[in-house]
Amino acid sequence: MSGQETAGRHSPGSLKLCYHLAVSNAHYLLLATAAAAVVLHLSRHTFSDLTAAAQTALAANLSLTIALLGVLAVLATAYVLRRPRAVYLFDFACYKPGPEHTVTREIFMRQSAAAGVFTDDNLAFQRKILERSGLGQGTYFPKAVHNSPPNPCMAEARAEAEAVMFGAIDQVLAKTGVRARDIGIVVVNCSLFNPTPSLSAMIVNHYKLRGNVASYNLGGMGCSAGLISIDLAKQLLQVHRNTYALVVSMENITLNWYWGNNRSMLISNCIFRMGGAAVLLTNRSADRRRAKYQLMHTVRTHRGPDGRAYRCVFQEEDEAGRVGVAISKDLMAVAGEALKTNITTLGPLVLPMSEQILFLASLIGKKVLGLRIKPYMPDFKMAFEHFCIHAGGRAVLDTIEKNLDLSGWHMEPSRMTLYRWGNTSSSSLWYELAYTEAQGRVRRGHRAWQIAFGSGLKCNSAVWCALRTINPAKEKCGNPWVEEVHQFPVEVPKVASVVAAS
Repeated sequence: MSGQETAGRHSPGSLKLCYHLAVSNAHYLLLATAAAAVVLHLSRHTFSDLTAAAQTALAANLSLTIALLGVLAVLATAYVLRRPRAVYLFDFACYKPGPEHTVTREIFMRQSAAAGVFTDDNLAFQRKILERSGLGQGTYFPKAVHNSPPNPCMAEARAEAEAVMFGAIDQVLAKTGVRARDIGIVVVNCSLFNPTPSLSAMIVNHYKLRGNVASYNLGGMGCSAGLISIDLAKQLLQVHRNTYALVVSMENITLNWYWGNNRSMLISNCIFRMGGAAVLLTNRSADRRRAKYQLMHTVRTHRGPDGRAYRCVFQEEDEAGRVGVAISKDLMAVAGEALKTNITTLGPLVLPMSEQILFLASLIGKKVLGLRIKPYMPDFKMAFEHFCIHAGGRAVLDTIEKNLDLSGWHMEPSRMTLYRWGNTSSSSLWYELAYTEAQGRVRRGHRAWQIAFGSGLKCNSAVWCALRTINPAKEKCGNPWVEEVHQFPVEVPKVASVVAAS
């Protein structure tokens, strides 16, 4: 482990660490005590005595023994048949657009001004958002928005979708060696672009997938749809035996650029960028030795019944009839409530017993005993080595870093993804995991937590366990960071000024 990693990783206080080790290893202590007692008792008898006693007991209870063995055989068979199939992440790939798609802050402002639709005040507003967004100078726009004059149309939107989807899928198939006709499940998520035929049908047609492929197309589910797709694929892999599931996560910028002056809708222009990812899952036990991760848990939280949460990210028309996605000022508060609910469900599944005891004690003290104490926030650094938090914006990352008491090292994949690629919606989690791999941080047995928020409002989590140590030198294909990861991490300024055109 590098010095930087050691310095960045969480190091609990000595008292808490001793408590954590004692609770975590309590079952070993109890087991050792019980084993010692059994050994001491048996040591008082000879082998002949034990053999004679066993034969006598078996002869006296032969029918009962046979019945118990039959029950055990039935229960074992039922368990084997009904237990959930393991789901493995064979590999994944993230799309990297060509240099002709690069948009600097200066290009962004120049294009916005050239459009001739934004008022001077709203151009200044966009500049302010852009300067504080945490985005760097290397993010990407599709051709239809990047060119001057812009040309947002259905043909260009299809061209963007094909470039992103096929680019990522080609790489993941090349990495894994899996044939397209062996894919039995396809799940595609894109929130704002839903053509007919669907995006999933475009994939089936392009790769000539087999006629009985189970294909699904998810729309309107926001930035957390990538984890919803993973959860859906996991459930389908419990039904379809010995197959592969292809999950494609992306967003489409071409037809969803906002050309109006509603400030709540202009924010998305400033932070959303071009990108996408393709993930290949499998339930084939033979692929386990080659797979990267095993999917351990998925937890989905939906705040839709709450009207404030439902409308905090809302696509609608502005006063002039132009369509855009309005982002409410309530977003951070609602997202915080959704995160709290999500981690309350996830915690018992992943936290060590030491953290669960502290949380329970805090809850009893506050709710039952009426003590004026702050609720105990479990230390999730005890459960996970890596965190992939949706790079939705600097404010989102700041809030989660504070609430979960994470270090800069833990937040680095998310902040560098926001800086390098911008908000690529549901695919940002995969750029973050790719960054972690490219930095050589993933070791066998490490656990990674992916967290994403989406319209509705939803907070979703996925937990992965690394099945092998990832060697960055072997990640040339499909990892967009490998050629430039030596340049990261970088210091992201609080305000990055836009240089005025000369």
